[in-house]
Amino acid sequence: MTMSIDLVPAPRELRTDAAGPVRLGPGTRLAAGPGTEGVARRLRETLGAATGLPLADGDGPERIELAVDPELPAEGYRLATGERHVRIEGGSPAGVFWGTQTLRQLLGPDAFRRAPVRPDRVWELPRVTVEDAPRFRWRGLMLDVARHFLPKDGVLRYLDLMAAHKLNVFHFHLTDDQGWRIEIERYPELTATGSWRARTKWGHRASPLWDDKPHGGFYSQDDIREIVAYAAERHITVVPEIDVPGHSQAAIAAYPELGNTDVVDTAALGVWDTWGISPNVLAPTEHTLRFYEAVFEEVLALFPGEFIHVGGDECPKDQWRRSAVAKARMEDLKLPNEDALQSWFIGHFASWLAARGRRLIGWDEILEGGLAPGAAVSSWRGYQGGVAAARAGHDVVMCPEQYVYLDHRQDGGADEPVPIGYVRTLEDVYRFEPVPAELTEEEAGRVLGTQANVWTEVMESPARVDYQTFPRLAAFAEVAWSPLAASARRDFAAFERRMTGHYRRLDALGVSYRPPAGPRPWQRRPGVLGRPLDGPPPNK
Repeated sequence: MTMSIDLVPAPRELRTDAAGPVRLGPGTRLAAGPGTEGVARRLRETLGAATGLPLADGDGPERIELAVDPELPAEGYRLATGERHVRIEGGSPAGVFWGTQTLRQLLGPDAFRRAPVRPDRVWELPRVTVEDAPRFRWRGLMLDVARHFLPKDGVLRYLDLMAAHKLNVFHFHLTDDQGWRIEIERYPELTATGSWRARTKWGHRASPLWDDKPHGGFYSQDDIREIVAYAAERHITVVPEIDVPGHSQAAIAAYPELGNTDVVDTAALGVWDTWGISPNVLAPTEHTLRFYEAVFEEVLALFPGEFIHVGGDECPKDQWRRSAVAKARMEDLKLPNEDALQSWFIGHFASWLAARGRRLIGWDEILEGGLAPGAAVSSWRGYQGGVAAARAGHDVVMCPEQYVYLDHRQDGGADEPVPIGYVRTLEDVYRFEPVPAELTEEEAGRVLGTQANVWTEVMESPARVDYQTFPRLAAFAEVAWSPLAASARRDFAAFERRMTGHYRRLDALGVSYRPPAGPRPWQRRPGVLGRPLDGPPPNK
């Protein structure tokens, strides 16, 4: 067997030993120290399934040891292989878990399968010591399930793919104009009406093509509980997004009184069937506030994490400008304009969440008009929103669209399916630097981390999601985890060499990634109009 030490993401330190390999066999035992019992269960489920080895509990001369060492960084780990054993220590159970992901990589691609492909195989791994810890505490992936619904099993699969790449925050984009995906027991029409649309635009919104099949789906509250628990077992935090006050046409279609009824016939609205930014936004009324407070009460009961994402982006103000109700609200609050009205709306929920021990996070538009203390910002319109937020004392997650929006096309070739946005190659993502150089050391400390975003308007199937996400998510994972050199000095050639082995892992995991040579015939979408943008993206 050829042993691979082409680890992705790259560890902080890797030392090899010329001594012979370590072998795992039927007698290899799994010794789980205090606090690592859950990690041991996951390792048996994955490595045990792939190898067919029983990995029985207990100590022995041939063993895998798991232990917590509080002297290590919380998510850091140390993996060392000896003559007949492997020892993985982590600063917390999470650190131990990330160490087990490295163990799987060291055993080769077949360690990522769900059953043994060669039952008589001798499993070997090299003699190494790996010392490792992540650069950022927030290493995220946002998955948009509102534009195209991804069934629960697909979400669980993406949590496994995140874990294999040491990503630890799953931003779950659950609501938008084109669909409401989470059951809210108090408001059943949100899913009865809001979770499906009659047809779907095929391609970019300028495309003349339509898919005339109804599209929809939603997650029951038990589905959500399962997803959250599944993520927690993999040391992934789920951050739900409930979009307000824009991107809300699906909610308005379900409950027309949420919209600006004095300027538009909201009862005639359906769930939006095309892409772009709907003009139909929430009315700034007490009823709307109480409605969404009830929604968030159920959301808080399902998602125990620190942050709740409220969107806050791309809220057209035209209906508010024409609405007597909105004008009266601005007069009552002594607000100068509609931007300040949106700031008031977001501020209400920032205070409401803070009173319940949670923190609001939203897209960088929430900075307009001022932001409540404690609220955090997802900087998507380039770097400047994040820079402004950090300088104002707010925590930031860097996700600028010109680098880490994975719906953007991966190549300029004519075969690229439904080409959207700028060309963002694997190398472009690898050279992405989350922390802007103009920040001081104190301001840079406000950067919690970084996140790749997968918007699914033109991703009609799980295979399309895979194609857009991989292999670029592997490069992003290294940016988020590893202490890389400055962007221009990063050794992309070395990363490409390591990716040769990593493609085989993705094959074993069943990922329909974009091959380095370009899309396979069935990955193309000839004749489906996209929206390509030429030239380099703005670097700001």
